[in-house]
Amino acid sequence: MRTMRTWFLETRPQFLIISLMVVFLGTSVAWYHGYFSLLYFLLALIGLLLVHISVNTLNDYFDYKSGIDLEVKRTPFSGGSGILSAGLLPPVSVGRFGLVCFLLAIPIGIYFVVILPRGWLLVPVLVTGALCVLLYTTHIKRWGLGEIACGLGLGTLPILGAYFVQSGTYTWEVVIAAIPSGILLHNALLLNEFPDVEADEKGGKKTLTIVMGKKKASLLYSMLLIAMYVWIAVWSIAGFMPIFALLGLLTLPLGVKAMKGARHYDEESKLIPALGANLMVIIGTQALLAVGYIIAAIV
Repeated sequence: MRTMRTWFLETRPQFLIISLMVVFLGTSVAWYHGYFSLLYFLLALIGLLLVHISVNTLNDYFDYKSGIDLEVKRTPFSGGSGILSAGLLPPVSVGRFGLVCFLLAIPIGIYFVVILPRGWLLVPVLVTGALCVLLYTTHIKRWGLGEIACGLGLGTLPILGAYFVQSGTYTWEVVIAAIPSGILLHNALLLNEFPDVEADEKGGKKTLTIVMGKKKASLLYSMLLIAMYVWIAVWSIAGFMPIFALLGLLTLPLGVKAMKGARHYDEESKLIPALGANLMVIIGTQALLAVGYIIAAIV
């Protein structure tokens, strides 16, 4: 039982709910447009969860191998799981587990490509997502593109994919609905990098926090979060998102808390609550947007 619990913690379950929210949101947009299959929803969710677990465990594995995992200032929201540095699991087993999860997701993607009319249109989304997983720690974060990859791979692309498997097409409306999630996931990584700056720099990573410096990165975080709320408001009022999508603005108080905390990037006592508030903004905003689309479909 203890080993099972350790493996469960290695997947970083506190973040896996994000996968549920993005698939929920993409499916809700499809339902708003008249499409829904419970089977396709469940398959898309399982596929994304497998991919998310894969990137989490592979990130832990490669950070341990590079020595970064031994240098980070671990918090409940950043710095990896801490499982490998504590010697609770064999690193090679964790690396293999990450690869197995990735391989298990492949048949689900192939199924959708084969079974859906014009399923080949899903291929660019799947391939880009796969590259984001496999190259994330070893290459992408060293190229200075980690935040963009996170925003695409766990934010925008899964929503487009979840919508496509329901509807068999892409629309500008779903692109507009997916942009806030891309910003939120970009910001998730950006803020979580603050405690890891010294360790990441030693390990050769080029995060925005390192390249821009903490002060400018903090400002960028706030600007993007404000832009995300403005995006929802503008497109809802313009009619490209249902008016009930304005429910997403209800997380604004948590967003303000996160922005205030981000300004105190060198004060752990204020930064950690900001990391928690940021996670709640990510989960809550997407959940409320999805609920907004469902209400609009019903009404």
